[in-house]
Order: sequence, then structure tokens, then C-alpha cells
Amino acid sequence: MAHPLRKLRHPTPKLITRPLTTLHPQAAATITLNSPASLTVLHSLSPSLTSPLSPLATAELLREIALKCISFNGIPRTINTLSAFKSSLAHHPWSTSLTTTPTRTPTPSNIDAITTRGRNLWQSIYTPLDEKLEQKLADSHPDLPVHILNSHYGPLLADPPEGPQLVGRCLTSVVAVACLRAQTGVGPQVLSHVFGLRKGVEQGAHVAEEDGEGLERLAGDEGCEWLLRSVDAIAEAIGGNVGRWDGEGEGERLKGKL
Repeated sequence: MAHPLRKLRHPTPKLITRPLTTLHPQAAATITLNSPASLTVLHSLSPSLTSPLSPLATAELLREIALKCISFNGIPRTINTLSAFKSSLAHHPWSTSLTTTPTRTPTPSNIDAITTRGRNLWQSIYTPLDEKLEQKLADSHPDLPVHILNSHYGPLLADPPEGPQLVGRCLTSVVAVACLRAQTGVGPQVLSHVFGLRKGVEQGAHVAEEDGEGLERLAGDEGCEWLLRSVDAIAEAIGGNVGRWDGEGEGERLKGKL
């Protein structure tokens, strides 16, 4: 039986000049839907999307996207996805070359730089309301902005100085929009990250990223509409068919014995 993503016909719009850009929202949406098998399918379909990236580089990029999804979906779905994805690649000879070296370990010598990167990303996304938003979050709980900035924006959402495949400032916003749209029920957050994508382009961050021209168009009205509709199409295609962790059935059987 073919995976729903293989049947999905959602052509790359002309506004995106390099189809690699479409891989980010597709991956983020499938991770949000807790469908680890779908990430493997995306990787198998990716040669048409990611040229000239090698299968190894594409796998590294998908793993990096999955890691960033923690900030929008929580840890469990990323654990499920990365574990299943790594196992699914084991038969490829190049899988032994997947990186095993962490790039985000905080140390006394780099903690200030991590904090600065997080603050810069926060300001880039939410300016000119970044300070007001931080105060509003602190009013809900004084440690809420502390945790968001120092556990997510600094060490996770802001790219480290080096890595096998970095996502980029604007494509991180694309990942955020896709995750939040696929979740449903978090409209204000979707909107804030749509604006964050547009601000990244206004600030010129897209120039240094893959398909800068496509990102500039993606940040427009037509591009944002395509981004939201593409996530909706993936959610509809996956639906309840594969949108759960493959090990969930085992967990349900165990629960019945308790």
C-alpha cells in the first residue's frame, strides 16, 4: 500500500526557484503529525527536491529540521521521528557517515555567544514588539521568557556556528509556520511566525540561505498562502492513516495489561 505522501500531488509553485525550499515545511508538518514513516518517504522522494544535495546531506538536513521542531511540538515527537528515521536509513552505506558530534553543547566559553544568538533571533522575529512580548510572557510566568530564550531561541532555533546542514534564519521561520499550522488551534503563533518570515526577508537574512529568491517570494501573500495550504494538504493526506508513532500500538497493548 502506497504511503499517502507518495500519492500527494502538490507541485512546487513558480514562486520557489529551487524545490529544496519545499522540503522544510513538508518535513516539519509530518513531524508535527507524529508520522515518522513519512520522513523516510520524504527522504526517498527528495532527489527531485534537493539536488544537488547528496542523500547524506539531505538526511542531515531532515534531522536538523526535526531537532528544531522540539520548540514547537515538544520533545517526544522529535524523539520518535529521529529514532525511526535513523533506523530506516541503516541499510544505506552512507548512513555510517551521519554526524555523531554535537554542535550545541553549552560551555563556559560559549554560553554568552549562545545567549546573544538567541536574543538576536528573538529580536529579528518579533521586532518592534520583542520587548513587549517578553514582558507579556513574564506576566504569565516570570520564567516563561527565560526558558523560551535560553532553552529554545539560543541553543536550538538559532543555528550554531557550524554543523553538517544548517537550516537558516528564514527557513527556521518556515519550519515554525509549518509546525504550528499542522497543530491547529494556535492561530496567533502561526501569524507571528508568518510575520517573522517576512521580517527575516526584510532584514536580508534570506540572501545567505538556499533559494534566497524563492524565500523572498514565499514571504509574500501568494507564498504564505501556498505555505499554509501545502501544510493543510499534507495533514489531509496523512490524516489518521499514519499520523501516529509506530510503537504506539505496542504501548496500547502494554497499557491493557496494567
